[in-house]
Amino acid sequence: MKKTHEKLISNTIRIAGSSCILFILLIFFFLMREGLPALAEVSLKDLFSARWYPIEGLFGILPLLSGSLIVTVFSILIALPLGVGTAIYIGEIAPRRVNEILKPTIEILAGIPSVVLGFIGILVLSPFMRQTFNLPTGLTAFTGAFLLALISIPTIVSIAEDALYAVPKTYRDAAYALGASKWQIIWGVVLPAARTGILTAVMLGVGRSLGETMAVMMVTGNAPTMFSGLNSFISPIRTMTATIASEMGEVASGSTHYHVLFFIGIILFVFSLVINVSSSTTLTKRTAKSRAQVVS
Repeated sequence: MKKTHEKLISNTIRIAGSSCILFILLIFFFLMREGLPALAEVSLKDLFSARWYPIEGLFGILPLLSGSLIVTVFSILIALPLGVGTAIYIGEIAPRRVNEILKPTIEILAGIPSVVLGFIGILVLSPFMRQTFNLPTGLTAFTGAFLLALISIPTIVSIAEDALYAVPKTYRDAAYALGASKWQIIWGVVLPAARTGILTAVMLGVGRSLGETMAVMMVTGNAPTMFSGLNSFISPIRTMTATIASEMGEVASGSTHYHVLFFIGIILFVFSLVINVSSSTTLTKRTAKSRAQVVS
């Protein structure tokens, strides 16, 4: 009876794991079926041009691509030091009482719906940006990047803090025995030992920023313009996710516009796949290297 029960559980887990792979393959097949016809209907030159205006048959996705990359890169540049720094404070410096308050608070922030944060961004962040920098509108690329950073920070903090907590206490004790200070231990012992988990936290933060839709759509102004320097950073932009969300409900099924939107979905899928594969490969290499060092 016990063997039958264990076999049932193992088969259930195996089926669940296989179904995840099957679902990903089905999503990829659906995206390819609906998005690849865009390559036959729109030339590559026009598809990768700098003008997005579907009403006139202009389907240049470069402004959308640049908009997504701008807000993602700058949001990570903001979220990375703040997220990792907060994780270090919670896991290594904060007193236990403060830790017990901050940790659940960060996890609650990670669960706030993005549309709520977008609404707060429209009411608070956007007017602040407009008044502070004397802009015609506060719905800019920087506003979107800053809001995405706020969305990504709880994810980075939560996972990075767990990685720091997983570092064995014996590492710290050995460093103290050698006369190292608190900051020397954090910088020279704990962070290198937890770098695999911290890298995972950063990759998940990048994925969260790249795939965010509603919050970005609400605070970036939805203007498909090419990035052309710092002036564009304080101007409205549009991301790929916001374009799909705002236009998919209005296009005719099977039209060129419809297929191009699915082609944008393919690009997002590929970006996410590259990020996940790169993260997995890096983690595997670092784990193997750490094991080799332990064995030697």
